Amino acid sequence: MTVTWEKILPINGSVIVIEDDQTLRALMEEIVSEIGGTAISFGNADDALTYLLQGAENCRLIIADHGVPGRIKGLEFIKIVRHRWPTVASILTSGYLIDPEAVPASCIYLHKPWALDELVNAIARLLQPGNTIKKA
Repeated sequence: MTVTWEKILPINGSVIVIEDDQTLRALMEEIVSEIGGTAISFGNADDALTYLLQGAENCRLIIADHGVPGRIKGLEFIKIVRHRWPTVASILTSGYLIDPEAVPASCIYLHKPWALDELVNAIARLLQPGNTIKKA
């Protein structure tokens, strides 16, 4: 997949991707890579939290599926990250309907199946506010 986006700037820092579906996780890694970011991915939020607690200082964004296996679900993970690292942006995805009141105001919620454009636009809105992007 090669999509060129106008006006999207490279992402300085890493993007944590939490998704238990290997195919979808690989797609998200590729999307992040194609827009200039570095994806670090996990199949569950427990491992991602361990990674962050061990000193991942350059994390800019979390993209977390809510329904991942393990003790910590995606929404809970995002709330933990927001409390400990308030400058890290977040996108929550889920195939299940989630009450919008439960999602933190600064978090973008994408209901599955989301489109490629929706994910790229969500990333740009969080990391490059005011920067209008479009496909080239």
